[in-house]
Amino acid sequence: MLKRIFPAGALAALALLLPNLALAEDAIKTGGGAGWGHLSAAIAIGLAAFGGALSQGRTAVAACEGIARNPGAGASIRAMAFLALVLIESLVIYALVIAFVINGK
Repeated sequence: MLKRIFPAGALAALALLLPNLALAEDAIKTGGGAGWGHLSAAIAIGLAAFGGALSQGRTAVAACEGIARNPGAGASIRAMAFLALVLIESLVIYALVIAFVINGK
């Protein structure tokens, strides 16, 4: 499956990046253009959201498995899982702040 996803992702990345490179000379000559800030902010928040969603899913699965194996420790497992989910989400929010700083807004 990875053999199919990787070429598709590479093709999508090229399709998104090549038009920007082709029009970069015109933007430099005219003094305008959005620059690379928007693209880098979008990539930063996209990677952060992807990583955060992946790690939150793994945390939830691990917590459910732990509670299923030992129901007596459910309260402490739930508390630790909630704390882990909050910390994971805070990293995604930090990435959003960094994206805003990159964008200059």
